[in-house]
Formats: sequence, structure tokens, C-alpha cells
Amino acid sequence: MLIPGNAEGGLLRLQAPISLWGGVDPGSGVVIDPRHPDHGASITGTVLAMPGAIGSSSSSAIMLELLREGTAPAAVLMAHSDAILALGVVVSIELGYPACPVLEVELSALDGVPEGALLRITSEGQVLRL
Repeated sequence: MLIPGNAEGGLLRLQAPISLWGGVDPGSGVVIDPRHPDHGASITGTVLAMPGAIGSSSSSAIMLELLREGTAPAAVLMAHSDAILALGVVVSIELGYPACPVLEVELSALDGVPEGALLRITSEGQVLRL
């Protein structure tokens, strides 16, 4: 668990790693990278399962903007942790904005869970299907 917290949302499984900077519009929460296989999907309010982040130090700034704008995912599940992305959540907490839990998990644990299935993230780091 990188950032603890409680959250609920529908599962959105990204098919490929993504750069938040240039990949997601913080005003709408929509994947805007036209080369990404999930182009057009909204991450807002979802439990976002992503295989990884494509790094730019700007990912933390975009995550902060997503949280400030209310367009962030409810939680982020990552196959490979990304401290830069998590830093955006830490800064959001420090500034008094909302936060979302960020966990490193084996995404294979979600095999068989249909897209959009309601998941709950607990403060202990459990991922439960509702």
C-alpha cells in the first residue's frame, strides 16, 4: 500500500501503461492519448487498475489536478508502483484536497472480475468485490 484509504468504484482495467501527462485530461478525467488502447475512457470515480505508469515527473502534478478537479479515480491499483504518481496524492493531502488510495497489487488477482464490477478498497489494503 503506497497511500492508504477507503474507496469504492467500478473496475477500469487499462490495457497498457499510461503517462498521465499528455495521456489524461485532468479537467475531464478522460484518456486523451490517441495512441492509448483505452483512448476515450473516463477514469473518474473508478478503481483504476493499471499495469504501470510511463514516467514523467509531471504525473504527480496531473494526479494532483485530477484530485483537485474531482476527476480522479477513486483508487489506483498498479502492477508496478510509481512513487511519482503517489507523490501527487501526498501533495493533495497536504494541500487539503481529496485523496485516493494507491496500492501495488498483482493485477492477475483481478482475472475473472468483469469490467465495471464494483470494488471496495479498505484502509488495510484489501481489494473486495461487492
